[in-house]
Order: sequence, then structure tokens, then C-alpha cells
Amino acid sequence: MQVLSGARPLVISDCDEVLLHMIVPFADWLDETQGLTFRMVGNDFSKAVRYKDSGELVEPAKIWELLTGFFDNEMHRQHPILGAVGSINTLAEQADVVVLTNLSDKHNEARRRQLADHGINVRVFTNQGPKGPALKAIIEEYQPSRAVFIDDLAQHHGSVAELVPHVDRLHLCGEPVLAPHITCGFEAGHAHARIDTWEHALPWLLTRLHGENA
Repeated sequence: MQVLSGARPLVISDCDEVLLHMIVPFADWLDETQGLTFRMVGNDFSKAVRYKDSGELVEPAKIWELLTGFFDNEMHRQHPILGAVGSINTLAEQADVVVLTNLSDKHNEARRRQLADHGINVRVFTNQGPKGPALKAIIEEYQPSRAVFIDDLAQHHGSVAELVPHVDRLHLCGEPVLAPHITCGFEAGHAHARIDTWEHALPWLLTRLHGENA
């Protein structure tokens, strides 16, 4: 990767299941208020939500409505992944840090405040769909000396690898309920590593920011 003189490194991080828990508080809300259960079977999120009374699957369109309702009114239920706050703030001492999160744009300010309330004060970019195009635009704006992308979903690493392959990519899913079920971006060839704890991810990230691609 070309190193620009005077430029700072850049960390682009996802939020849900990387910085903050999402699936577990979402499942708790479904159970407590919506008469629904959430249980991952395989890696198909669309088959995880069922009606308590009948056991029937909730249709995908309804799941999207529920997700919107959660982010409209229940974001206060989310809490940090172990080690995320300290690690992100350590990275921020040595690099610019931004969050690239797949939420509607109307939730951008709420996400920024949510993260700030947990001690993570960063610029937030909201996105819908594959993250490659959005990340490419961020790279073009910041012109970093080096860049690292962190996300919990393999498809986003694939999108980034296709459009900005020089960006280092870490697949990190800090939610144990979800981690065993998702496609591994490293095994798929889209990410440079798969590390699911911040304790072990931070040293890897610092090494990459310093240009040591071991």
C-alpha cells in the first residue's frame, strides 16, 4: 500500500457485533414485548424469528419492520462488546477512527450519540447495502497512510476487497451467540484475519497500522 507522507492511518469499523451487542438485546426485546423468539439456526437470519404461540416463522418483511422499530426506539438496550471501548480509543491515539454502519440515514445522529454515551466519540457514516462503495468514498476523502476495515459480516469484506483491495480487513464478530453461525470472511478469502475478541484483535490492528503485515 502506498504510504502518503504526513497522512494518518485510518480505522473504519462496523458497530453492531463489533463495538456494541445487537442480536442479544434485539432478541430480548422480541421476547419481552413482541411475542416472538429469536434463535439462530445455521447462518440464515431470516429463519431465526418465530411466533411464540405457533412456532411459525416470521416473514422477512416483518423482520425488517421489527429491526426498524428496534433502532427507532430501543438502541438504549445495546451495550459494548468486551474490550471494544478501550481498544477503539487506543487505536484513536494513533489513527483516525470512523464507524461505517448499515443503518438508515435517519439513524445516523442517534448512532453517533449512542456511541458517544459509551465513550466512543467518532464520526459515523450510515450505509445501506454492500459497504465497498461507501468505504471507497471514505478512503478517497481521508487519503490515509494506511487503512484497516473491521466488520462482522463476510459479504462486506468481499465488497471492500473488490473495490479497495489495499485496505487491510479484519473479520471480528464479538457476539458469541452469532459468531459460530456466520460465514467466515477469512476462510472465504475476503478478510486478512478472523479474530473475535478485542483482546487479541488490538495487537493485530496496531501491527497493521504500523505497516507490519505479518
